[in-house]
Amino acid sequence: MATYIRANAWNNGGTFDNTDLLWYAKGVGAMQARALSDTSSWWFFGAIHGEYVTPLSLQDPQAFPWADIPAPFAVPTAPLPAQDVSDQYWDQCQHQTWYFPPWHRGYLLALEAQVRADVIALGGPSTWALPYWNYFGPDQEFTIPPAFTQQNLPDGSPNPLYVTARYGPDSDGNIYIPTVAVIRQNPNDPNLAYGPVTQDSMSNDVYTGNDTNTPPPGFGGPDTGGFSHGGGTSGNLENNPHNLVHVYVGGTSPDGQTPGLMSVPALAGLDPIFYLHHANIDRMWAVWNGNSADTNPTDPNWLSGPAAGGDREFVMPNPDGSSWVYTPQQMSSLSQVNYTYDSLPAAAPAPAVLSERLMRLGAAPAKVKEAATQTAGKNVELVGANQEALPIKGSGALTTVRLNADVRRKVSASLAAAPETGAPDRVYLNLENVRGSHDASVLSVYINLPAGAKPSDHPELLAGSVGLFGLRSASFKDGKHGGQGLNFVLEITKIIDALHLNNALDVDSLQVTIVPHRMVPDQAQITIGRVGIYRQGR
Repeated sequence: MATYIRANAWNNGGTFDNTDLLWYAKGVGAMQARALSDTSSWWFFGAIHGEYVTPLSLQDPQAFPWADIPAPFAVPTAPLPAQDVSDQYWDQCQHQTWYFPPWHRGYLLALEAQVRADVIALGGPSTWALPYWNYFGPDQEFTIPPAFTQQNLPDGSPNPLYVTARYGPDSDGNIYIPTVAVIRQNPNDPNLAYGPVTQDSMSNDVYTGNDTNTPPPGFGGPDTGGFSHGGGTSGNLENNPHNLVHVYVGGTSPDGQTPGLMSVPALAGLDPIFYLHHANIDRMWAVWNGNSADTNPTDPNWLSGPAAGGDREFVMPNPDGSSWVYTPQQMSSLSQVNYTYDSLPAAAPAPAVLSERLMRLGAAPAKVKEAATQTAGKNVELVGANQEALPIKGSGALTTVRLNADVRRKVSASLAAAPETGAPDRVYLNLENVRGSHDASVLSVYINLPAGAKPSDHPELLAGSVGLFGLRSASFKDGKHGGQGLNFVLEITKIIDALHLNNALDVDSLQVTIVPHRMVPDQAQITIGRVGIYRQGR
């Protein structure tokens, strides 16, 4: 039985009546009192995720230096640790990779151990565990727990959980997560007319790759082989909810100039709410693994981590100053670690996506039953793309994706034959090489949105929403990926099916509208290198 139980941060109203949060604040305060170079300091742990404080990181022209973070955070930028220490520990976060879930699980374990050591030293419980923020929970749990919005602790001392640079979706300091349920409950709220945070990835049944229930690159992320400190394609869990929650919580200052800490990977680990968000992401992974069909990779390259191929190892500082090296295999199940969650709901059965689709396309019940065991096709082909890079400014952008007539006819033929073959094409829209300096943006993508229409009135045309968390560093031309930016994959199969059923797929092009959740300043320099549409057939 696990010694430590992570509990809901909203227990006792999410206030300091929840002693888990009160002791968290005190433990964080103890860590914040230490020097940047101290491996047990709050600042050192923030830099493990990412930092803008070393000379190398500050070479990035889009960097937001730690020295510029607004009060009351007094973020130290010196003394730096020895070069070999920062090289060993700092700038480790794994994003756009299949290592995203296991690396962050180890990171949480290390931070939790250090906070617990400080809690115990302050006279707190030896069983303290990190709370989680379940923004998909009932009532008001989509809002940040009130303990994070108070400037002072109950004893009148400054609250270490309080952060000024946490601006929220509306840049007004009101921190909430626009989940599907919240948007449905508030249909006339203009502030909720943007990309919803969902649990759609929980219906995936493939960790890496895709099948009839799972869009690429899979629940956990793409096979990246080596160490991946950002840049590339986010896995489905990472894209939504992870990235969107980061962007919505951090946001930008009202003048649009200052990013919230949670909006940028090199700042995010400084905000105490970060770890409660990631505890919920970790909990979602545990729930996903609770379905016997939802298994983690067995590939040796995943199990052993990037160090097995000669790349950087995953390593964290222990409270006693020693180092802890770990692998994804050691993080692959809660049964291997000494903690659990107070609530691990049974994983919902995988939806019958293909069966429902075939019925919609007119297949007979016998053919639907026969097709239920089919796997995804492997034949991927470009249907069409826009002609040039697409800048995203102000209220968004519109582009035309011209379709290759021969390939588009393959899609149409596949859909027309689906009632007999049971093997219709699936169709994806890719946002490729997204670059810029404004991480704090959520872009919603619509197909054939009528001119002048309100996007929120047409959810049936929404391809999906993406958060640009990590955009700055992924666009840095001297970075590991040469500034290639971020990539996103959105399945538009339902939209294409609807066009087919309405005899509206015999067209030369599709219109793609990009709608940001807030106005994008010109200086953000956000561009989408290409908008491509792909078919996946058999």
